[in-house]
Amino acid sequence: MTGKNRIGLYPGTFDPVTLGHIDIIARSAKLVDHLILGISTNPSKTALFDLDERVEMVRRETAFIERDTGVSVEVRPFSTLLMTFAEQIGATAIIRGLRAVSDFEYEFQMTAMNYKLNSEIETVFLMADPSLQAIASRLVKEIAIFDGDISAFVPETVKKQVLAKLNK
Repeated sequence: MTGKNRIGLYPGTFDPVTLGHIDIIARSAKLVDHLILGISTNPSKTALFDLDERVEMVRRETAFIERDTGVSVEVRPFSTLLMTFAEQIGATAIIRGLRAVSDFEYEFQMTAMNYKLNSEIETVFLMADPSLQAIASRLVKEIAIFDGDISAFVPETVKKQVLAKLNK
């Protein structure tokens, strides 16, 4: 693929960004020349953080990747169909993280639909680090709401932000 600028898109709601997300993001940077982190709105989910807060949170927590790898990383919000956004940014690959078989079933269906929409953009799956597989933003929020310790699941700055948002 010499001479081709490989643009990877890692989409998600990142509400909040977790250590699992950051692991997939850092590993994704090894596969592309430019990585775009697409922060989406999902009408079927109730977000703790608004879109601007999530964009800023992801920028802050992933700033080290560009510094450490030299791969350019860009954080961009989007509110369109994923494939439409991927086409707009010139993505050559959509990167998805997998934690469990249940993720695979959903992602398998999405990949087939995305392929029908645009067969030129590949979907790449990365398995979550085994030590991070149980982490889900939804569960992090639930644990924090019920005064559980979320330190093992999110960076310290995100933990403080979650607790502040929940007035804890």
